[in-house]
This record gives sequence, C-alpha cells and structure tokens, in this order.
Amino acid sequence: MRLRAVEHRHRFPQRLKLLLIRLVSGRRVPDVVKTLLYRPEFFGRPICDWTQAVMRGPSPWSVGERELFAAFTSRLNQCVF
Repeated sequence: MRLRAVEHRHRFPQRLKLLLIRLVSGRRVPDVVKTLLYRPEFFGRPICDWTQAVMRGPSPWSVGERELFAAFTSRLNQCVF
C-alpha cells in the first residue's frame, strides 16, 4: 500500500533529491527511498543511524559477511535494492 503523502508530499529539498535519483537512474524511485526522505527527522535519520550501527558497528561478522546476509535476505524478499 502506498500512502499518498509519502508518494507526493515531500519537502522541496527532498523533491530535488528524488528528481535527481530518477533522472540519473532512469527509473522510478524505490518506495523505500521515498519513505526515508519523507519527514527524515521522524523515520529516515533514525533508521539510517540504526542500519549504519548494525552494518558497520562491532560484530563477530565482517562487514562483507553482513552485506552478503543483507543481499541474500533482500533477494529472498524479492527486493530490488
């Protein structure tokens, strides 16, 4: 389900980023990117900080192993990113 606000009501700086992404990639911007950029202070920054800590913080697994786990999980979930 797509929320209309997340699809169309980004602030001006975020709209510019979305436009640039679309122009450079030649594709529709993925919904996850739109969600991260919509009210970034509410969701985008906290989830990015958490992801960074999980993927790059202290761990018995190497960064490469964690990236591989993430890629494998994305593939199982049929994610395009």
